[in-house]
Amino acid sequence: MVQNRLKRRVKELRELIEKYSYEYNVLDNSSVSDALYDSLFSELKQIESEYPELITSDSPTQRVGSSLLDGFQKATHKTRMLSLNDVFNYDDVIDWVKRMDKLLPNIKHEFFTDIKMDGLACSLIYQDGVFSQAITRGDGFIGEDVTENVRTIRNVPLKLREVNGYEYFLNGRTEIRGEIVILKKDFEELNRKRVLAGEVEFANPRNLAAGSIRQLDPSVVSSRPLSFRGYDLLRDNPDEISTWMFAYQSISLLGLARNEEADVFNNLNGVINYIKKWDKLRNDLSFNTDGLVVKVNDRHQFFELGVVGKQPRAAVAYKYAAEQATTVVRDIVISLGRTGAATPVAVFDPVVVAGSTVKHASLHNADEIERKDIRIGDTVVVFKAGDIIPQVDSVVTDLRPNNSTKYDFEIELVKQFPDLEFERPEGEVVYRAKGLTSVVLLKRSIQHFASKGALDIDTLGEKNVEALVDGGLVHDLADIYNLSFDQVIELDRFADISTKKLIHAIQDSKSPKLSRFLFGLGIRHVGSQTAIDLSNRFGSIKSLAEATIDQLRAVDGIGEIVTESIIAWFSDPDNEALIEKFESLGVRPYFEKSSGRLTNTSFVITGSLKTMSRDEAADKIRELGGIFQTAIAKDTTYLVIGEKVGKSKIEKAQSYGTEIIDEDRLIKILKS
Repeated sequence: MVQNRLKRRVKELRELIEKYSYEYNVLDNSSVSDALYDSLFSELKQIESEYPELITSDSPTQRVGSSLLDGFQKATHKTRMLSLNDVFNYDDVIDWVKRMDKLLPNIKHEFFTDIKMDGLACSLIYQDGVFSQAITRGDGFIGEDVTENVRTIRNVPLKLREVNGYEYFLNGRTEIRGEIVILKKDFEELNRKRVLAGEVEFANPRNLAAGSIRQLDPSVVSSRPLSFRGYDLLRDNPDEISTWMFAYQSISLLGLARNEEADVFNNLNGVINYIKKWDKLRNDLSFNTDGLVVKVNDRHQFFELGVVGKQPRAAVAYKYAAEQATTVVRDIVISLGRTGAATPVAVFDPVVVAGSTVKHASLHNADEIERKDIRIGDTVVVFKAGDIIPQVDSVVTDLRPNNSTKYDFEIELVKQFPDLEFERPEGEVVYRAKGLTSVVLLKRSIQHFASKGALDIDTLGEKNVEALVDGGLVHDLADIYNLSFDQVIELDRFADISTKKLIHAIQDSKSPKLSRFLFGLGIRHVGSQTAIDLSNRFGSIKSLAEATIDQLRAVDGIGEIVTESIIAWFSDPDNEALIEKFESLGVRPYFEKSSGRLTNTSFVITGSLKTMSRDEAADKIRELGGIFQTAIAKDTTYLVIGEKVGKSKIEKAQSYGTEIIDEDRLIKILKS
């Protein structure tokens, strides 16, 4: 099921990326932002890296460039222009080095690092020191001959400088590869002049640089503030260039600009510190960037390590955390906050934004959903407001499913909260549950948390809870663990002994069973058995909080309504803060997998039993290491038949081959 969904997603992404690429590269008229294109491309690359069997030869990720404009002649690169594998964290960099060490064992690497420029890749060819041709990257093998346009770029020398010791670069063919960019200050000045002239501002430097070089009129190119910065130097005899740093130094001496931020390190610590440094300072650079380049500095080692596909083994591009990403909305659930406010939450496939994985984002209210027309199944652009809070920026309507329907907030309220009534006060944007105030909800939640089926804190009855809340000592569930003797004894209901009993009972509950703690949190539709099922499947609060929709749906007995409820609860920022607060106060739920002679034996009971209640039978089964299930599944061992039984469970048990037993047989199993 997941594989089929991914196949459909990959097909949709490829088609849309090809469309946007055609608009950008051929028509010179992009309909979307660079950030959106990059997000879709990154998503496709991520899926293909995890599922390489989905890669096809015509995938946009399997080539470097795109189609050529009709107005330019094609030109073949003497040496293919390669691209680099992307890495996103320090562990990726370490793994990259380990892979190289397996191929070249016992060889110490020196690492060359540089800032990755965000422009148009281009190759300049000098014959006997004189500029003769300029070729764009194209598809890596064939590019566009843009010689006349590049000739107008003021910092591209028409003749290489003659320097003592470097005269050989002026003999024969010398190729200098680099990026054509527009520096930030030049871009701002150009747009300032356009505003004064009543003209529309350009969108971004990269688009403008690429579009300018593809102008058919060189005079238009000449009017744009383009710059060239070199990053590679090629000769027919590769031994003439020993290291990447030597190539950079030579580029400068020959009269071309290159990045002065480039550096060399003899260990990985230096590389990682360089990454950290420019993560903080990259916004101060004169040009736009989305990452760094890290290479083996020794060019002999570099070429010996070879190429896989279109990427050299000896280099990677370190990408800084994307400020936005695209993902698919799998569901929209409604979270009921502690004030009774109903907040919609978009739940989507996990995606990395600004350095961390996010899988849900608040949609704020019904009006916001309507304004952005966000629907289940939509591909959305996600960003982090203030680099902290995930938000949905917009919808990629080109990827909207054909069967898409508008999200009806009021219908979903009835569906997700059938036992509650909601109202939207005049002048407000938020729907609230009638009759539920923050104080009422808090008192109910504490009583439930302390109940016998949950943490079983017998001193926290209704009257004591009311006294603590009304006295201003407790503002959320975790606050009970903050209570002190001196605070509580000041309340009318409490004397010395009762205060000590309360404080001791609360402190003694700090290490509850995970299932009891989960039940005590009061997540809607999560009863005691569901809490046990969730505990057995995930083993910790953290794992449950990070569970995806598909992982929750895979748990036996967890249906759509329960899944939505769990997702909604853990999506609420107040609940996230509550879990963190419990942990900071020393509350440590534990999970202990049951063991005994009934380990891996599962039971479902249908109908009423004569000698014990269903809960008592469930407890005895669990004490012996068995599994008590609320619904028959393929792995159910026994269906226990009591009185007044319907046919459906029996028929289902028969279809699964589950053994059907009566109450007497159950008692024998429990006692044997």
